[in-house]
Amino acid sequence: MSPESLQLFKTALSAIVILAGVGTIYTLFSPLFEGQNFKRRMGSVANERENLKNQHMDRLENNNTLRGENKGVVKNLVDGLSLERLLAATDLKEKLMQAGLRGQRPIYMFYFFRLAMPILLFIFGILYFVLLNPLTWPTSRCWLATMAVTLLGYYAPSIYLKNIKNKRMASIQPVFPDALDLLLICVESGMSIELAFRKVSTEMAESSIELAEEFSLTTAELSYLQSRRQAYENFGRRNDHPGIRAVATALIQSERYGTPLGDALRTMAKENRDMRMMSAEKKAAALPAKLTVPMIVFFLPVLFIVVLTPAVIKVKANMAPE
Repeated sequence: MSPESLQLFKTALSAIVILAGVGTIYTLFSPLFEGQNFKRRMGSVANERENLKNQHMDRLENNNTLRGENKGVVKNLVDGLSLERLLAATDLKEKLMQAGLRGQRPIYMFYFFRLAMPILLFIFGILYFVLLNPLTWPTSRCWLATMAVTLLGYYAPSIYLKNIKNKRMASIQPVFPDALDLLLICVESGMSIELAFRKVSTEMAESSIELAEEFSLTTAELSYLQSRRQAYENFGRRNDHPGIRAVATALIQSERYGTPLGDALRTMAKENRDMRMMSAEKKAAALPAKLTVPMIVFFLPVLFIVVLTPAVIKVKANMAPE
């Protein structure tokens, strides 16, 4: 192994060790901050009704009073370069809502990073692959790697947003049938739908903060919006899950046609429990295939060493000259 390759291997090994140490420290101390995170996130949705009212009043005001205000560097850059038109992303607002990012700021930050990340990674690729070239690659391969990291920078915000959305839905999906059962109990006990949603948001906060946020936000919209149908549609639109969308549709039909809400919630709760069971069975069925490669790479070599080493030692002892 050449000295350059050995140095590169040592650098990569050091980086792996550092990342492993940071991950271990985060795993040990992250539970200490969950309580503060819970209070912060629940506090952010506690005044959602007032925020909706303020947004509505802002839209009614004259826009001339806002033209001279400082809108921020990122917003001025996005508006000045018309990045929403040049770097348009399909259904961006809906995807941001599904990831739990609300308001205008995440939209501007998404377009800003979609512009900045390719430029930064292009500069990094030129400095690292073309000028330094520690891997001693040919020039064509260096420029190809630079273009690859530049393209990765363009799609990095979308990948990051998709990962946040999937992680959020992974937290909501397992506990959603339990929330429906609790919502059914509240409705059948005589509570109004607003009080039932508020009660469920309080009780489900320990199981899933994301689901508690959704129920709290729906409670605020039910109290403020003129049409409950719009609140139910927003509830289904913010969560890209077939079970939640079906529940939103059932609530809309119950509100429109006067069908018994308890029967609809009972049916939806059973369907979501079946979906949760099917998801668990699907993961269990895929487990053997996922374990094949780790067993081949990590388990079988050790097994061969344990089984064959005594035989090899015995053969060498018998073949040794007396």
